[in-house]
Amino acid sequence: MSTPESGQSESQIKLPQKRYYRQRAHANPFSDHQLKYPPQPSEMDWSKHYPQFYPTKDAKCDKKVEFADIGCGYGGLMIALAPLYPDNLIVGMEIRLKVEEYVYERIKALRAQNPGQYQNVSIMRMNAMKFLPNFFEKGQLTKMFFLFPDPHFKARKHKARIISNTLLAEYAYIMKVGGILYTITDVRDLHEWMVEHLDAHPLFQRISDEECNQDPVTEHVRTATEEGKKVARNEGDKFLACYRRIADPYDA
Repeated sequence: MSTPESGQSESQIKLPQKRYYRQRAHANPFSDHQLKYPPQPSEMDWSKHYPQFYPTKDAKCDKKVEFADIGCGYGGLMIALAPLYPDNLIVGMEIRLKVEEYVYERIKALRAQNPGQYQNVSIMRMNAMKFLPNFFEKGQLTKMFFLFPDPHFKARKHKARIISNTLLAEYAYIMKVGGILYTITDVRDLHEWMVEHLDAHPLFQRISDEECNQDPVTEHVRTATEEGKKVARNEGDKFLACYRRIADPYDA
């Protein structure tokens, strides 16, 4: 993913066309998707994702992934943040195969078109509801994004929502104290659900709307994703809530 195809100049490398990678809007997180994941974070091979930082599988690197876009879709947020935070490694996790392939090719083309840039962003096909602690150490992430997640409207489907009591415990574990968790949706019921669960968790504290709006990331959270652009075109509402990971008073 780091170099142009043989015989092609940088100007000839073209971005992939989304119409060739279309897939269903959502996937069942409880299905067996035959995914591969490391037994523990120390065994994860990041070299295929960030070759500029990890030239080989066993290469030592002080940098670790800090931003994670969960259910990143077509990668709009990651692509927007990559040049703004060149010193931070950003990863997107997407369960849909065709969508993951599109973002992979998009990053590959952007790297070829812009030498030295977009080396800090990558994507993997993964089910974040099952395997996050296999990839990230305790307190590793400084930003997590949950942008326009599947609302799972039916009550019997609520167990598949990406914000839940059980999953929040995992997010708190892999997030650094002071890190920020971002949520946004155009579905009021889902927004209220996420706020209710995050408010109830002892290790997350809601950030005021004023502070959220001063965060340079927030505008991209609202506008950079395909879903966010669709909501804007339809003049729909966007409900944002940001939370800071706070210290555990019982964590020695």
